[in-house]
Amino acid sequence: MIRFEDVAKRYVAGARAAVEGLSFHIEPAEMVFLTGHSGAGKSTLLKLIALLERPSRGQVIIDGQNTARVSRRRIPEYRRRIGVVFQDHRLLADRTVFDNVALPLVVAGAGHRETGRKVRAALDAVGLLQKERVRPLTLSSGEQQRVGIARAVVARPQVVIADEPTGNLDPELSREIMDLFARFRDVGVTLLIASHDHALVQTMACRVLTLRDGQIVADVPPRGGPAGGVA
Repeated sequence: MIRFEDVAKRYVAGARAAVEGLSFHIEPAEMVFLTGHSGAGKSTLLKLIALLERPSRGQVIIDGQNTARVSRRRIPEYRRRIGVVFQDHRLLADRTVFDNVALPLVVAGAGHRETGRKVRAALDAVGLLQKERVRPLTLSSGEQQRVGIARAVVARPQVVIADEPTGNLDPELSREIMDLFARFRDVGVTLLIASHDHALVQTMACRVLTLRDGQIVADVPPRGGPAGGVA
């Protein structure tokens, strides 16, 4: 589902690469954690998947599609297949929870009835159906993150990436968010989650990729057997 083949990204010619020689693959419906020190390259790797950046070398292949062949004009269409969860939620404060979650569908031109059905299904999945008419600022941090997750999955993407999604949450809420991700994995979504919370990651029994200075230095399979692997 996600494949990197000798991928490097250098933002400035002659400078050290943000990531270098990345080769790995993630299977469909696999949930993988991405760890590493600050500046290790985690965010860059996720940006390459979302086509917020393009590699300087190598190939990024998502669901069989080489991102190098996605033209600038077709990037919005491509991104509709990728759900993105941010640490800081990035919710629109002047819109209701319903409107925030509906945004990807509105951009895609979905009809009113389809939008209502999918938004309520996504909110129900994250336990916030009763909050659809309130504004995000009235919610707790954990609830705001759940709204962000609902927005990421409302279009039913095959891949969801998350950049430090529990960085601002306490341990109990962090575990709830990770359990929510696991439920999406169980219905076939492929997830790659960047996290610095090693203790939480270890409780999830998932595969862990570790970056150091832009390179993969460890690829630890989930407890109970291998999954995916370095390409």
